[in-house]
Amino acid sequence: MKAALVGVDTASPDGAPVLLHEARRPTGRERGPDAVVETVLGFAAELRALGAARYGAPAAAAGVAVPGIVDERAGRAVYAANLGWRDVPLRALLSERLGGVPVALGHDVRTGGLAEGRIGAGRDADRFLFVPLGTGIAGAIGIGGRIEAGAHGGAGEIGHIVVRPDGPECGCGRRGCLEAVASAAAVGRDWAAVCGDPLAGAADAAKAVASGDERARAVWQRAVDALADGLVTALTLLDPQMLIIGGGLAEAGDTLFTPLREAVRRRLTFQRLPSIVPAALGDAAGCLGAGLLARDLLSTEVTA
Repeated sequence: MKAALVGVDTASPDGAPVLLHEARRPTGRERGPDAVVETVLGFAAELRALGAARYGAPAAAAGVAVPGIVDERAGRAVYAANLGWRDVPLRALLSERLGGVPVALGHDVRTGGLAEGRIGAGRDADRFLFVPLGTGIAGAIGIGGRIEAGAHGGAGEIGHIVVRPDGPECGCGRRGCLEAVASAAAVGRDWAAVCGDPLAGAADAAKAVASGDERARAVWQRAVDALADGLVTALTLLDPQMLIIGGGLAEAGDTLFTPLREAVRRRLTFQRLPSIVPAALGDAAGCLGAGLLARDLLSTEVTA
């Protein structure tokens, strides 16, 4: 887990959020789903107490971003396989632990996308798609300064578009999903199988590509081609101005972006080619986005 105390940059014309204090902690998921909930609640309470001691007042609101399927309106984590959660009323639990302060609950990728859209790579784009390439793949659809959640909290799940029907099994139960063939985890898995090092990961594959290893180039290009297929499907539906690519694979820089831009361009017919750019906020996007969600709650209360 990553967490932060977030303030407002008073020198910024739009009051951009600033990270005042950052901390990390294991989820404790090996102890079960209830233990993870308690760890989240305890961590938040400690941060609030730290803020009160250091800055003279506790945080006025809280934002929390979690993986899986999230119902932001109801404040419930509907499903998170890696945490063992099913229908957890996280917003209510966290508000109670924090003394009744307003709490916003968001999906981790959509929350990161909110930050990228408002203060990161997409700040000048009215419509964008944010896709972090990490252990999994998901997306955040930015439209007019907000992130589309969908009717049931499932919008943007680009990682579960099937791009290789005969490909490896995905965690969702289908075969050949984008996540199963083009995520950082998938690239690491495929490169480990080729190079014979079971500990090799996507970063090792990227280094091997940069050094000219033809085996690595073949692994890398297969992932890039699959990613391009998924992205073209998404941009055909959404027609964004910008595709923002983040996560671990994006850290490869031009090793990823040069072949990816070309692979997307080759696949287009009538569609307009959007800008394809790296994310700007790195792994701070989630905390900054959660801070923006919390600040939006306060702005709504003032307006009401």
